[in-house]
Formats: sequence, structure tokens, C-alpha cells
Amino acid sequence: MGEDKRAVIDTNLLVRYLTEDDPAKANEVKRLLLKAAQDEVRLLIPSVVIAELVWVLQSFYRLERNEIVPLLNAILHTHGVEVSDKSVISRSIALYRESTMDFIDAWILAFAEEAEVCSIYTFDRKHFKSIDGIKMMHP
Repeated sequence: MGEDKRAVIDTNLLVRYLTEDDPAKANEVKRLLLKAAQDEVRLLIPSVVIAELVWVLQSFYRLERNEIVPLLNAILHTHGVEVSDKSVISRSIALYRESTMDFIDAWILAFAEEAEVCSIYTFDRKHFKSIDGIKMMHP
């Protein structure tokens, strides 16, 4: 069996790369992504890293969703990078782009759709009330 060329990426690498707030670290991440593009390494991104990335970009860097969505889509389509639960994350990004719901609510809805579940128990009816085919339930 050959050497495992896979590695997991933490959120802080993506933050440094996307914001370039630390140019030296951003360049290190660029080199790592180049290695992935050349199939020298396979980078795995847990879906929770994407959720944390959105939170950091919104809360600390004050980016708007119309600035965040293209960054997320670029990550999803980067050669050599594999995002876990890609179909759920992709749908989450679309819901986040098309609505006023926050990313986590979009992720919950996308998860329900993927699992073919038509009901969500929640106290947060504001974001879910206008979604066709999903029944909001109170415990």
C-alpha cells in the first residue's frame, strides 16, 4: 500500500488564504493548494470547516453573503480538494445565496432535503416558514 497523500484542512488555513490578512501564511496555503492541483496531496475539508469559515468571514471580516458565496463555490470546485457532504454543502450555499437565512439554517434545510425528510422541529420559524415542501413543527 502506498503513502497516504490525504490531509485535512483546518478553517484557519482557508481564512488566511481568502483574506490574505497574513501574506506569509496566505502564500503557504497557496503553495499547498498548488500541490493539490498537481495531485501531490489530496486535501479534505470537513463540512463543519465550511460552516466555521462562513461564520468567521461574516462576523470577524464583515463580508456580505454576495462576497462569501463565490469564495465557497471556488473551494468546492478546486482540483485536489474534497469537501465532505459536498451535495449538502452545495445546496446550503445555494439556499444561503437565495434567501435571508443564515448559513447554518441553510445547512439544516439542505440536510433535511438530502435525507428526504419533510419536517423540521424548530423554534426558528422565521427562516424556514417560506420553504415549500418542509413542514415546521414545534416540539
